[in-house]
Amino acid sequence: MIATHLIQDIQFENNTMQLKIDGKLISFSLDRISTKLQLANDVQRSLYKVSPSGYGIHWPLIDEDLSVEALLKLAVK
Repeated sequence: MIATHLIQDIQFENNTMQLKIDGKLISFSLDRISTKLQLANDVQRSLYKVSPSGYGIHWPLIDEDLSVEALLKLAVK
């Protein structure tokens, strides 16, 4: 079964992505999660699509996909 999540906001500041998911704000260092996002400009980072179930996030301009479950596992460590 695929877990569903509510992605409420995604913001970037320097080398950090802040993800508001299921009411919680979680920060990730871009060098740990995505070289493509780390190298992307502000426009490329700001244009993303969240899958209807909240399972994944896609950045079409840089062809990057991240699994929300994988991100959450990184946040626990």
